[in-house]
Amino acid sequence: MTLMTGNFLIIMTIQRSPNLNSPMYFFLSFLSSVDICYSSVTAPKLIIDSQAKVKSISFVGCMVQLFFCHLFGCTEIFILTVMAYDRYVAICKPLRYMTIMDRKVCSILVVTCWLGGFVHSFIQTILTVQLPFCGPNLIDHYFCDVHPLLKLACTETYMVGLIVIANSGMISLSCFVILMGSYIVILLSFKTRSSEGRRKALSTCASHITVVILFFVPCLFIYLRPSTTFTEDKMVAVFYTIITPMLNPLIYTLRNTEVKNAMKRLWVGRLLDRNKRDSGVKLSGAGIACIVPVSKRVAGNKSVVTS
Repeated sequence: MTLMTGNFLIIMTIQRSPNLNSPMYFFLSFLSSVDICYSSVTAPKLIIDSQAKVKSISFVGCMVQLFFCHLFGCTEIFILTVMAYDRYVAICKPLRYMTIMDRKVCSILVVTCWLGGFVHSFIQTILTVQLPFCGPNLIDHYFCDVHPLLKLACTETYMVGLIVIANSGMISLSCFVILMGSYIVILLSFKTRSSEGRRKALSTCASHITVVILFFVPCLFIYLRPSTTFTEDKMVAVFYTIITPMLNPLIYTLRNTEVKNAMKRLWVGRLLDRNKRDSGVKLSGAGIACIVPVSKRVAGNKSVVTS
């Protein structure tokens, strides 16, 4: 509920606030949408299984969960990389920022993130669904992922494990290196900034770096290694499937003055307007109730009512 409420709040605030129309908030809104979808793949089943004696899932359901988990997870990796590029252009090339990051370029980048996530997830799912599974059918995890499923296969999975590392692990590692490199360049550029500009840019980048570390470090631990499973994998996976998407709204809101002010204007302002309207209705009703005829005088054939 915290995850859904926080991310929906960010989406609605950005959509309804005219001053939050920069590319950074366009990507932030998209990130919140992906976070909602990503956690919806694993969290509901986890909640149901926590109350069930027999925790089971069909083979088709397992493959569907595997596909969408990697689709939304990889899309989030790409969107975080795009957001780092957006911050690099905004801070290092401020005069050309709106020219470089126009609406068309932003839309192309978002579509590219989706396509990249789809290709990655399709490869992962095809590799897994073709494996022969002959039992046991028990995995030590709370959702269907590649490594636990490879452990159940009745065939040699060494080559498949290498492809998984090349597909998932190298994507995570390469994007993480690009992200950290871009933020290092941004931090080095602060030397030429004013104190106010440096403070604002550092506040924005700090929130991005926090999200990157919380999301990428667990991903690298899981996918940048041979096809083996550990008991700790379940706890580590919780970070990038549930905890990070839940913390994203708090991190981006608490560290961003513009988003906080927009939320105050939009949501607190609406509450105040509603209270004013309710007060106005009550006062109007009271006035109408007091307007009653108090005297009547007949002048010829005309009747006059005074109040």
